[in-house]
Amino acid sequence: MKITRIAGIAALLAAGVTAQAQTAKLDGVLMEFWATQMMDNSLRNNATASAGASKYYALDSRFQENNFAVKRAEFYFSGTVTDTLSWAMMFDPNNSNTPAGPNNVLQDFTLSWTPGNGFNVKAGQFKMPTTYEATLVAAREILFFERNQINRRLGDARDRGIWASYTYGNAKSFMGKLNVAVSNGTTDDGSGGKNNENTLAGSGNAQKDLTFRFESAFLTAHKAGFYYREGQTGLKNTSMLTATIPGTWTVGAPSATQIRDNKDKTTLMGAYYAFNNATWQFSAEYATGLLGRRYATLFAAASAPLREHLDQKFTGIAVDGAYKMGNHWFTGRYDMMNYNSGDNWYTAANPYKNAVTGADFSPKYTEITVGYNYVFIPTKQSAGKLKLNYVMRSKNFLAPLAPQTTEQGGNSLVASLMLSY
Repeated sequence: MKITRIAGIAALLAAGVTAQAQTAKLDGVLMEFWATQMMDNSLRNNATASAGASKYYALDSRFQENNFAVKRAEFYFSGTVTDTLSWAMMFDPNNSNTPAGPNNVLQDFTLSWTPGNGFNVKAGQFKMPTTYEATLVAAREILFFERNQINRRLGDARDRGIWASYTYGNAKSFMGKLNVAVSNGTTDDGSGGKNNENTLAGSGNAQKDLTFRFESAFLTAHKAGFYYREGQTGLKNTSMLTATIPGTWTVGAPSATQIRDNKDKTTLMGAYYAFNNATWQFSAEYATGLLGRRYATLFAAASAPLREHLDQKFTGIAVDGAYKMGNHWFTGRYDMMNYNSGDNWYTAANPYKNAVTGADFSPKYTEITVGYNYVFIPTKQSAGKLKLNYVMRSKNFLAPLAPQTTEQGGNSLVASLMLSY
């Protein structure tokens, strides 16, 4: 039923329904199919780590079995109302109804006003202007089976709000773009930002997230920029009155008042650089900030905190590249996320380490990916490619089974077929 409705909308838009100066069109379709092969039975058999670190590593369930999966089935539409007013939408009917409900198939929805002189204002549902790969590299152009940890965890979710930008210059010499956005801040509520502020029980406070990014393109082949985002809990003030000191926080723990006053402050700051020409492609990104509401200490009803310190910080680094030989591209990526980069906690002993077995479940995860891409049209990689990736993961996100004693993990082989028009 859901797909039938989407198909009906697509038919109307693609037919170019017009009203005076209005136009509507189907801009493109992106389809991606995965085949995954686990290289270690630990991925299938072992439970998530019991030392508190596993909650930070989001292992896609598709990697826990040998699996065929539809990754993307995206439909892009846009239209103009006047010379300065336009709209755009992107649907993915492959998305399930949970956890966000029926709106989960609607990925992007923007209403834009472009008065000229480099100014643009848009409102709707979209990714906030933060991380490089998630917001400035289209899904059809990423080099690997999936985005790196910084981007898929911190930049890939949508939010609802207003985004203003100003662009100046020329990319052949120097082009700059200033972006400022105000949004609900529901990115971390389990819906991927596809809910209104007051959708969930106990939520709906007046505070909003603020986001800033400066981005630049210069000398044709280079891009660089930096960004900052700040927000707080999504709870109403009255819903925070139940905050208590967790029983496990015994050494230097904050008071209940301090926990409430902190309001799960959430930040993201980072910088990126990218280079791309006919032979080489390279990008590097660094991000850090406060975990805040991503792993909350405040809840509508009393609950255990999801992080180990009130001001717990994360740090991420991602470096990737490709060497291009016509249709044949050879790729590699180093990808690290540390969810407690300050190594702080309120417990008497390290909560990530097992004093008996010596197992270390510290929430620092590294993925090294090597790959090969067969690009169907080398001058237009977005048209389609076959990607083969071998993913090597650090071994600290699965619990040991008898007779195992140390931290466990597992690697994957992934084949991705992507077509787009």
